[in-house]
Amino acid sequence: MQLFHSPASPFVRKVSVLLRETDQLDAVEQIDVHTTPMATDGELKTANPLGKIPALIRPDAPTLYDSRVICRFLDARAEAGLYPEDRLWDTLTLETTADGIMECAVSMVYEKRFRDEALVSQDWINSQWDKVSRALDALNTRWMSHLYGPLDMGQIAVGCALGYLDFRHPDRDWRAGRDGLAAWEKGFAERPSMQDTNPVG
Repeated sequence: MQLFHSPASPFVRKVSVLLRETDQLDAVEQIDVHTTPMATDGELKTANPLGKIPALIRPDAPTLYDSRVICRFLDARAEAGLYPEDRLWDTLTLETTADGIMECAVSMVYEKRFRDEALVSQDWINSQWDKVSRALDALNTRWMSHLYGPLDMGQIAVGCALGYLDFRHPDRDWRAGRDGLAAWEKGFAERPSMQDTNPVG
């Protein structure tokens, strides 16, 4: 299998962490692509008509895309139990919350990087951060017992989301007023799978 990959993408990082946690790294060749919303890589467009990463090429079946689909597939392939039946809906909701944080944080980057400077909307950027902040508050108040539970895909997604905030938005100081979440992240970030996939670029 082949994975379209960028070391800066938090969505790709989710897949990369899962591959390490489930001992499947040798089964997937990672193909680095340089793509933007304004200039999509040609090979990536062929694999995923939406032109987004990650995309997982399977030799005997259609390409999979969207990190949640890919992670669910790879978890099932390894029978790793990162989507446990006894708390499946909580795990999926936690993963979706983390993905929403990533989406908002990425859109903030895109607003400044790909829009003409005169058209950049600070109101848009602020509204995206408001969503991130509400989600972080929810994690800090409602989800700590789950985060400290057995490893699942929700935890991996949250770890990747928080790592992306540090990477692209360090000035926002997401830890302020969220001591519980900050303490959890500090420990989770020490996992070898997280250390090996720190974002660059």
